[in-house]
Amino acid sequence: MRDQTVAIKGTKDGLLISLSAEEEWLQLTSQLAAHLDEKGDFFSGARITVDVGARPVTKHELGSLKALLERRSMTLWLVLSESATTHDAASALDIRSTLSSTLSDPDASEMPLISSEEDGTIGVMIRRTLRSGRTVHSEGHVVIYGDVNPGAEIIAVGDVVVWGRLRGNVHAGADGDEAAVICALDMMPNQLRIAGYIVTSPPEKRDPKPEVALIRDQQIVVEAWRRVGT
Repeated sequence: MRDQTVAIKGTKDGLLISLSAEEEWLQLTSQLAAHLDEKGDFFSGARITVDVGARPVTKHELGSLKALLERRSMTLWLVLSESATTHDAASALDIRSTLSSTLSDPDASEMPLISSEEDGTIGVMIRRTLRSGRTVHSEGHVVIYGDVNPGAEIIAVGDVVVWGRLRGNVHAGADGDEAAVICALDMMPNQLRIAGYIVTSPPEKRDPKPEVALIRDQQIVVEAWRRVGT
């Protein structure tokens, strides 16, 4: 770590570069370039994950960062962000993006759901459509107020609720919870997973209707979405 604005650490997937959300972008990338150049070829060939936190990064800014890394023989593999602007920029540049591990901006489009003792589990609410290439991970539940497009992916330890059309891949109960459920107003996913069970969407077209997927008799079944527990 050069100071509090740039931090670099190794991970099982390559290198994680965390960038301050407050520092001016050009100053920040200049510091990053200087830090990388100090190491010479040490980082050459590395696959890079960049965490920009709540900072909204434009397509031009993200493109300049990608080029900065490529000039040093590094690959920008994944962007972690809490900003819809950054996710849109990553999508435009064909770079994978997903939510950062923590969400701090109460006005952001991805809102953390902090539940009470009665509710039990933390989760994440995303108030927009998930486009192709987006991935959302949560240690609790995931609520999508929008659609999940083909090529998008949700992985949740808890339940997944889609207040819209579900066309992507969803894995609920990712830590093995067979009581987890997946709900959607219109459910035609590429693939559903609950705990260790997997099912793909049938090829025939069905009338859109609210449905819930759950495990019953050691298989995933999809049925009309009613209140849980009734």
